[in-house]
Amino acid sequence: MQKFTLKLFILAFFLTIPKSLFSIESLAKTALIMDLSTGEVLLEKNSDERTYPSSMTKIMTALVAFEKIKNGTLAIDQEFLISKKAWKMGGSKMFIEVDKKVTLSDLLLGIVVQSGNDASIAVAEGISGTEETFAIEMNNLGKKIGLTGTNFVNSSGWPNDDHYTTAKDLALVAKYTIENHPELYQMYSLTEFTYNGIKQDNRNPLLLTFEGADGFKTGYTQAAGYGLVGSAERGDRRLIIVLNGLESSRSRAQESLRLMDWGFNNFELVDFYKKNEFVFEADTWLGKDEKVNLVSVEDINVSIPKGQLSSTSVDVLVEEPIETPIQKGDLLATLQVSYGDKKIEFPLAAGEDIEQKGFFSRITSALYYIILGSN
Repeated sequence: MQKFTLKLFILAFFLTIPKSLFSIESLAKTALIMDLSTGEVLLEKNSDERTYPSSMTKIMTALVAFEKIKNGTLAIDQEFLISKKAWKMGGSKMFIEVDKKVTLSDLLLGIVVQSGNDASIAVAEGISGTEETFAIEMNNLGKKIGLTGTNFVNSSGWPNDDHYTTAKDLALVAKYTIENHPELYQMYSLTEFTYNGIKQDNRNPLLLTFEGADGFKTGYTQAAGYGLVGSAERGDRRLIIVLNGLESSRSRAQESLRLMDWGFNNFELVDFYKKNEFVFEADTWLGKDEKVNLVSVEDINVSIPKGQLSSTSVDVLVEEPIETPIQKGDLLATLQVSYGDKKIEFPLAAGEDIEQKGFFSRITSALYYIILGSN
């Protein structure tokens, strides 16, 4: 594999800032910060470690409903009959009443704003008949998303040893929600909701303390401690943070604000190439054209710590010469962006078709290559 370093022009006016300012240690037992604009993980601490999600479970409960609304099997104004089990459920409540019908819209707001355990059970029963069957739907959706360390047994996050997740998995649920249900996701930004004459405030502290914050959920149980899944958008960047295992609601509020500030203030989003933009010209083997243009398959942008901008390198990894025939879109090489101890790779593809030379031309070119080192 040959390596070609590309010239990189990045303003290095942050060099006077000590690099130590760009590292941070979370106070939470498990933590993760994901830059949704690039897919990068900016910070992780025990992010694959099993933990109890408590009310952060409700993000998945709402997501199951979002999926069914999107595919047309549920309507947002559909009414669900409230069971005695839902009405009697303890913990945080929406205060729905037994044997009354409540719209799915109100129940979802009761879940995402008021963190209602009763609303979570009502949605689960309305969709699947029982909460146990709904948990199967939650786990099936989790597999679709790519969760690897999660098992749900209820819709509310009520403590159960078999009900667990990881910080990384919660981030993936949040990511999927934002990317696939941007309109329904907006309900997470509401700071209050009134139902049955009872107004309750959203428990997410970021909504009131961090500019650009627009979701998700908090959670607490004695076994799990205080946790939060949060998201915020500023300019062309969106971050998702997941925290769990903090000692108080105050420390949760302070830590979530601190990490959001750190994530936005200490990284620079660098746009290297747009989708289908020319990156590199590679040699072909026995092609009618001796060169093939390599182009980016997707937008290539990376969030880089400001203190490491000047030391960032961009390399093309390619095996030359590339055998023909070549079809436009064939994946032929890799672009590697390196900073610190991180290496992030992106595929490069052929920008055009390259036909193979005729038989006699191939013989001549092969001889030239053996003798002169080129075809």
